[in-house]
Amino acid sequence: MMNREEALKRVKEEVKTANLVKHMLAVEACMRALAGKLGEDQELWGLAGILHDLDYEHTKDSPQEHGKLTCRMLADDGLPRELLDAILAHNYHKPCESDMELALFAVDPTSGFLVACALMHPEKKLSAVDITFVKNRLKEKRFAAGASREQMAEGGKLCSSMEDFLETCLQAMQGISEELEL
Repeated sequence: MMNREEALKRVKEEVKTANLVKHMLAVEACMRALAGKLGEDQELWGLAGILHDLDYEHTKDSPQEHGKLTCRMLADDGLPRELLDAILAHNYHKPCESDMELALFAVDPTSGFLVACALMHPEKKLSAVDITFVKNRLKEKRFAAGASREQMAEGGKLCSSMEDFLETCLQAMQGISEELEL
């Protein structure tokens, strides 16, 4: 099976947009944290996170292919079906049937929302953002309007609450804030 170093090398070969790479790293960190919280395989969940948008630059003009092309690109890499299914589920190509699928589905918009929170904060740093700040921004419908609140709320099913899910993701992203340049 592909390891993290191989996955990151693949990402850097396919993805030229720095902010997209940072998004993929943020999703990876959140997925690893959730896997740890749920007693799941952190390496596997992390790979799902870092690889989930591998095809984005190729499919941005044909979103119906997003995720499907990633699975085709990874077909010969010996990755487990559950990882590929999570990639498909994150873009509505299949219903979420496993915790990994649900996690990736919810984490994808959540990571972007948390970046928006950091950028809106006076300090412009993830370290300055706390869960109260995040919850207050969540109530503002026009704030980071592209981040589906419904999709994010699905993460609450994996944790004790939506707040616990958001806190887990925030802490995970704060842990790699240097890589995210936030």
